[in-house]
Amino acid sequence: MATTTKAAAPAKKSGFQGVKAAWIILAICCAAGYGVWYFVMGNPDNFVGGDRSGHPANLLGTVYKGGFVVGLILTLLFTVICLGIERFFAIRTASGKMNLAKFTAEVKAAIKAQDFTKAKDLCNKMQGSVGNVVMASINMYQTVEGDASLKKAAKIFQALSAGGGADSMALSAGISEALVNTASGILTSWVATVVYNFFSNKIDKLTYALDEIGFTIAATYDSNHNEA
Repeated sequence: MATTTKAAAPAKKSGFQGVKAAWIILAICCAAGYGVWYFVMGNPDNFVGGDRSGHPANLLGTVYKGGFVVGLILTLLFTVICLGIERFFAIRTASGKMNLAKFTAEVKAAIKAQDFTKAKDLCNKMQGSVGNVVMASINMYQTVEGDASLKKAAKIFQALSAGGGADSMALSAGISEALVNTASGILTSWVATVVYNFFSNKIDKLTYALDEIGFTIAATYDSNHNEA
């Protein structure tokens, strides 16, 4: 039976949390894209005789002649670059401060040993979304552990649904939605494919680690409450 220990301070959110209003980035990128097209590429120095309606004198002038769609292409390019950078810092914060594989192994070992104080300390050290999700799972485990009104099976499923299971799905869904929105607006850009796959791989690693820890919590409870 797990012993009751003093709850460690909850993991705190720190670092870059991501841009909440993506339309701001889109607006800025649109202004930048068309600004580059009109003022930089459309600079009179890029045309013979300084006349935009005349023949281009260099490559910039030639690209400008592509018309209004050039500004749109630049907008899409700037958007994927900006959102790619934004997702990089947001996911890096979500991943926490410790090595993910090391954190997963140490937390699983602490949970199997029913050393929840150590597990919570690791969550506080890890921080980020991963640390917060695991902390919520551990807190829920300890809550249902002391609830005599719940049957064994009910405790296991309640702990997962109210703890790490739901939160890990919300974490994955939240980041995935941002990635889908990013990719859907820039399907014509190969840069979008590279960025999308890079961050999808990062998300897979996060969710796999959370699932692994959640399974360990459930298995630990199950092994300590074998029914006759």
